[in-house]
Amino acid sequence: MSTQARRQRERAEREQAIISAARDLALAEGWDAVTTRRLAAEIEYSQPVLYSHFKGKDAIMAAVAVEGFAELANAVATARASAASPRQAVADVAAAYVAFAQQRPAIYDAMFTLAVDLPFATQDVPTDLARGFAELSETVRPVAGDDDLETVTETFWAGLHGLVTLMRSGRLRRAGHDHRLAVLVARFSR
Repeated sequence: MSTQARRQRERAEREQAIISAARDLALAEGWDAVTTRRLAAEIEYSQPVLYSHFKGKDAIMAAVAVEGFAELANAVATARASAASPRQAVADVAAAYVAFAQQRPAIYDAMFTLAVDLPFATQDVPTDLARGFAELSETVRPVAGDDDLETVTETFWAGLHGLVTLMRSGRLRRAGHDHRLAVLVARFSR
């Protein structure tokens, strides 16, 4: 292995260690606990090394969010592919989306509620974010009818996100969650 290849591999490993440490810390203690000083201590590198990879906490959160989009896209793709029918796919994808948000609240926050520097709804959208949206689109395509597929997909996504966010923040009764999700699924799988 050449010296340059070894350095590139080591740099990629350090960058992944930073992302993993931020993710683990955010999941355990929330994003307020994630600081560059704390991350440097966690990965046993100096803060300047950390800054040689990321401009700051916001850039680290964006990297964690991109990983989250990849995981969510995989979860949605798996749910859609294993469904017995298009209507079941809508229900299974909705359940997978909600489960992802509930099991990884800090990651979900980085993806959708915290201010991160990631482009949405543009040509510059990260590949994994676009892949997740495409999976949602393929889920609703068979039930979209004559409606604009992109608009139906955005509305389905907004409905899922709204239910997740309002329930997590205590603005909706937790006891009614399954019924609300069933109502949303029914509206999108007619």
